[in-house]
Amino acid sequence: MIDTMKAVRLYAFGGPEVLRYEDAPRPVLGSGEVLVRVCAVGLNPPDWYLRDGYRSLPPEWRPNPTFPLILGSDVSGVVEAVADGVEDFNIGDEVYAMVRFPANVMEGSKAYAEYVSVPASELARKPLGIDHIHTAGAPMSLLTAWQFLIELGHDEPNPFQSYRHAPPRLEGKTVLVNGAGGGVGHLAVQLAKWKGARVIAVASGKHEGLMHDLGADQFIDYTRMAADEIARDVDLVLDSVGGPGTGRFIHTLKRGGALFPVYPLGLTGHEEAERLGITVSTTQVRSSGAQLTEAARLLDDGTIRIVIDSTFALAEAARAHERAARGNIQGKIVLTVA
Repeated sequence: MIDTMKAVRLYAFGGPEVLRYEDAPRPVLGSGEVLVRVCAVGLNPPDWYLRDGYRSLPPEWRPNPTFPLILGSDVSGVVEAVADGVEDFNIGDEVYAMVRFPANVMEGSKAYAEYVSVPASELARKPLGIDHIHTAGAPMSLLTAWQFLIELGHDEPNPFQSYRHAPPRLEGKTVLVNGAGGGVGHLAVQLAKWKGARVIAVASGKHEGLMHDLGADQFIDYTRMAADEIARDVDLVLDSVGGPGTGRFIHTLKRGGALFPVYPLGLTGHEEAERLGITVSTTQVRSSGAQLTEAARLLDDGTIRIVIDSTFALAEAARAHERAARGNIQGKIVLTVA
């Protein structure tokens, strides 16, 4: 077997220009792992956060890894080899996964490559009804929306709060999704509709047609009007943008409602939320082959679909990161692997 592969690596933190397409060692499998020949890789915010050295975090929280790193967690591909202890997958199976997340969040999960090793527990069979590009766009965004809205699926400690995140019953509720045009947002809109909610989608005007196609009942163009000044008596806000501005949505919620920020750092307003009887809760997305197996059925039958913003060859990873930096992404950016 050839022991090298093409991969995108970085030797120092910085902008997109630090990404280098080059030869790298092919992964060696450990017990319980599967070697996947990668067909496509989905990009996610942790990719550019790590490339940049997580500069938004306090210095004591920033990574201090051993270089070179290989970024990326989301893959769709074909099983090339299986290690001892793997019974559910065979050579030739088409599969997808979010690889070792958040376990490898500070050193990269090594998906920007022709091959990646994946714990079998994190792997699921690829939906038959969609191609590798669309499948690769699913894992992290879909698992994030799923674990916030449908089922947490694990008992790991919550790094952001002392209590366990609890997805609510959505049937008959009004759900506002902020950042609805992005990766997590466009899937949250669809999952909430699947569960019987009335959905208000908040995004820039270019996403309006897509949001109605995906089932949103109401659309708010945040570039023309402030969503937090219009929406009222909402049961749940899922803010896929998050950050310090999330607190403004507290006043859109009815008493007993909930605010779920995907990116909770910098959030203020906890005391006001408590006074108004509003739950503020977040969680850390975690790899789950079992949940991807459930979600594959919805992807396969068209109940939910992955929207692709743009595709780039693996060798063009730097250009893909430049596209991400321009913002206003509709759905997902994906790397294709020859």
